[in-house]
Amino acid sequence: MPIPFSRRLLAALCAATLVLPAAPLRAQHNLPALGDAATEDFGVVTERRVGEQIMREVRRDADYLDDPLLLEYVQAIWSPLVAQARANGNITAEIETRFSWEAFLVRDRSVNAFALPGGYVGVHLGLIALTGSRDELAAVLAHELSHVTQRHIARGITNSKRQSLIGLAAMIIGVIAASRANSTDGVAAVVTGGQAASIQGQLNFSRDMEREADRIGFAVLTGAGFSPGGMAAMFEKLDQSSRLNDSGGYPYLRSHPLTTERIGEARARMGTATARAAPGPGGTGFEHALAQARSRVLMDTRVDALRRWQALDATRPDLTTAQRLSDAYSSALASILLRDADRADASIVRAQAVLADVARPEARAARWVTLLKVQAQLARGDAAGAAASLKSLAADASRPVMLMSADLALAGAAGPGGELALKRSAEDLQTRVAAKPGDVLAWSLLARTWAKLGQPLRSLRAEGEAQYAMGDLRGAIDRLRAGQRLAQGGGATDFIESSVIDSRLRDLQAQQRALAAEERESR
Repeated sequence: MPIPFSRRLLAALCAATLVLPAAPLRAQHNLPALGDAATEDFGVVTERRVGEQIMREVRRDADYLDDPLLLEYVQAIWSPLVAQARANGNITAEIETRFSWEAFLVRDRSVNAFALPGGYVGVHLGLIALTGSRDELAAVLAHELSHVTQRHIARGITNSKRQSLIGLAAMIIGVIAASRANSTDGVAAVVTGGQAASIQGQLNFSRDMEREADRIGFAVLTGAGFSPGGMAAMFEKLDQSSRLNDSGGYPYLRSHPLTTERIGEARARMGTATARAAPGPGGTGFEHALAQARSRVLMDTRVDALRRWQALDATRPDLTTAQRLSDAYSSALASILLRDADRADASIVRAQAVLADVARPEARAARWVTLLKVQAQLARGDAAGAAASLKSLAADASRPVMLMSADLALAGAAGPGGELALKRSAEDLQTRVAAKPGDVLAWSLLARTWAKLGQPLRSLRAEGEAQYAMGDLRGAIDRLRAGQRLAQGGGATDFIESSVIDSRLRDLQAQQRALAAEERESR
């Protein structure tokens, strides 16, 4: 049985800190001074490098999820929180450009979110599925963001004189690698090889840190325009849910223990906060209901779980409008994954009918349903129908629509106008990766698009960049070497692309040598 992602990551982080003594915390609103003993050895550069080492492995994990729609939704909440933290002075100049400020998704049913070194925050789909509103989700993200801005990881970990940076990173990577191979013995050996007390105490933030993250996170939450009640509501929901049904599915409560004092403080803060307009283009309860629906289906794609979601009755009279929309969407998505086209179509029609009965137009929610319809049509090979459905979003330049358009261009490549659509898609994808070189999905689609257009050299380079963005340096070098061999053998005449591949290959090989040298020094 595969080890849950939350357990694999917790094991990795605990193991990474077993050799590091816990540092005393001095509760404060601002960051520690640069000479603070808690951070002088585990500095900003060190923290970022350790975070990057962890993320290289996380991105290759099967449970790392890049679902364009869900990720866009989370980022629409995350971005104003980061902006408000910056406005509040929580993000200093020292960490502004060095940290990544990246939220990412994990395909896991457990209710969890976590901060990693270097500005990375992971969100389990189980958490999104539990939250009743975007304000509750924003409350968790604001809390985790505050752990990052206050550098609680650095303040809870000091660099041991017995352990180098590369040794620390190697330990983290070793544990994650063992767990990705489903080696329970390997993970257990590393974790139990340390001290049980250290496992409990290291990255499970202290109560002082939790209070600080609550206080600063609340200011960020309300300052960004989210409801002041979001944090108290989320605390109460987590507390109640864990009391009624916690069989290991609420790790957030073990790493972030809720006390009556913390819940009371969250309630008290509600009375002193000033409401502001909600940020972003969305903010409707319907859009969050759809995010919940998509999360609960994608967090467990086993056939038996999908059949349960497919069987939902969205016509029950006791359901609210948002619940009927959510259930229809869940049933449709589950049907798509089960390749049951008729059930998918029927559920999509129900979702559209729910939105048609709403007095005020819900453009954001309608967009989710439209993209689901396109997904269903592509799944059954109806490229023409998908193209017709996607026309209503022609002016939408968002990442989800662009990636869906790329899938559509590939699906209809053999039809009329197929080559022109592929060329337009290649241009859009090339623009995207130029601005966001870490977009694995865009690089992967670009590789397939160039292959369809008869550009093997460009396709191989895009495959290499996709591997690099995913954290697979060796795989990236392999793909670029394949491109180099193709060019040298006369199989391609794109001399500019050949030069780009040669230059990029030298760069990645230099990175590989540097990493190998660091590993040798750490032994």
